[in-house]
Parts: sequence; structure tokens; C-alpha cells
Amino acid sequence: MQTETGVVEASHNPKLFPLAFQNHLLISFVLFHLLQNLSSCCKEPFLGNMEEKSSSFVVGLLVMGNVIIMLAGLALYAESVWVTADPYKVYPIMGVTGKDDVYAGAWISIFTGFCFFCVCVFGIISLVNGNRLMVLLYLVLILVVYLFECASCITSYTHRDYVVSNSKLITRQMLAFYSADTDQGRELTRMWDRFMMEQKCCGANNPMDWVNYTSVFRSRYPEVVAPWPFYCCKRDRNFVMLNEEGCRLGHVDYIHTKGCFEHIKHAVQSYAWGVSWFGFAILMLTCPVVLLAIYHYTTM
Repeated sequence: MQTETGVVEASHNPKLFPLAFQNHLLISFVLFHLLQNLSSCCKEPFLGNMEEKSSSFVVGLLVMGNVIIMLAGLALYAESVWVTADPYKVYPIMGVTGKDDVYAGAWISIFTGFCFFCVCVFGIISLVNGNRLMVLLYLVLILVVYLFECASCITSYTHRDYVVSNSKLITRQMLAFYSADTDQGRELTRMWDRFMMEQKCCGANNPMDWVNYTSVFRSRYPEVVAPWPFYCCKRDRNFVMLNEEGCRLGHVDYIHTKGCFEHIKHAVQSYAWGVSWFGFAILMLTCPVVLLAIYHYTTM
């Protein structure tokens, strides 16, 4: 019998309740799949945009890093050309001893500085184009140049110590070659004459180097005639000796008392530090850029 609300009969009918429950489950299942599809459709473009933004940011960092390395490579190239030009004119000293690897390091740095510039230009082009093969070639080239620059820095720095660690090497060389009648002797004689004239110095340590030790100069000129080269004598603006006799007697007013070793040491250190320490700075800058480029290559 149907009641006024019609609910009592429906609740006691065994066929009506399962059918309503099935319809409810079907509607819930359809709504769940609709929401899931809508969520995935919204999520995929969002993740794609995030990955694209992240990749663009990494490429921007790499381009900026390569621009800095490129400019630093040009500076290293110019610095190394300056070293090989030898503005202090001390190459004869290192050439005679056979320890001229400071200049060898400078020649390597000329090559690596120019290569850093060229490889970084190629790297910027490959990164902007997003070409995986070009990026791989860029990584191989930059690593080769990196190794060459490491060799240049180590060579220049280690051989600097051999020349400037103490003055004994320079003193022995001066005594053995100054005024000698050989090609090396004439070259070193001109160099020492120029040092003593321009830097107002005498000998490697002081004028007594010419008196206390045997030398080629002493074998040619007795101590009474010339205890030391007359380029040790003080001169006026016209490069005329103030007092030749006072210089011969060693009067402090007429002879230069400081040695030339400090000038030579300063020159060699300027060359070595210009090549080695500036090169080390470029290597420290290049290392994180290369690591970031390797990471970017693995995600391409």
C-alpha cells in the first residue's frame, strides 16, 4: 500500500534500493574520471612550462659564463704576448741557464687564450641553437684547452722559483759570462751594462761581488785598474761619471751600492705571475661553467 510520502513502500521493496545504489556509484565513477582527466590536462602544460623555463635559465647562465671566459681569454692572450715581448729584457739570463720555461708557459698561454675565445664563441652558438652534437663538441674542445692551460700555469710557476729563489745562480752566471768573448758573453755583458746604467745598481748583490769572487772580468782587468765595471759609477744627466777615481776607490758618493738582483727578481715574478696566476683564475672560472654545461648536455 502506498503511504502519503511514498517512502515506506520504496524502503521495503528489495528491488528499488540496489538499483538506486548502482546509479549513484556510476555517477561517482564518471565524475571521478572527469576530474582526473581535467587535472592531468592542467598539470602537463604546467610541468612543460616549468621545464622550459628551467632549461632557458641554465642556457642563459652558460651563455653569460662563456662571454666572461671569452673576454678573459683575450686578456690572457694579451698578457702572454706582453711576457714574450720581454719588456724587462731578462731573457738572456734564463736562456743561458736553460730555465726559460716561464716563456714556454707564456707561449702556451697565447695559444690557450685565443682558443678560449674561439671555443666560447662556438659554445654560445651551440647552446643557443640547442644542438646536442654541437654542445658535445664544445665540451670536448673546452676540456682540451683547459688541460693545456693547466700545463702552462704549472710550468710558469714552478720554474719561476728556480731563477728567483736566491741570488747565487744569477751571481755565478754574471761572473762566468760578463765580458767573456763569446756570443752569450757579449749578450749578457750588454744586458748587465744596461741594468747597471738604468737601474743604478752594481753586481748581483753589491759591488763586492766583483772583488770577492773570481770572474772573467777580473781575469781581463786587474783590481787596481778596475775593481768593478765602470757602469757601476754614478753619472750625471749626460751619463758622464761624476768622479772616476772616487768610483774606483769605492766611495759611496760615486758608486751604486745596491745590487741588480731585486730588479731581475721583480721582472721574472711579473712574468710568471702574469701567466700562472691569471691563468689559474681563468681555470677556476671555467670549471663551474664546464660542469653546468655537462649537466645541461645530459638533460637535452
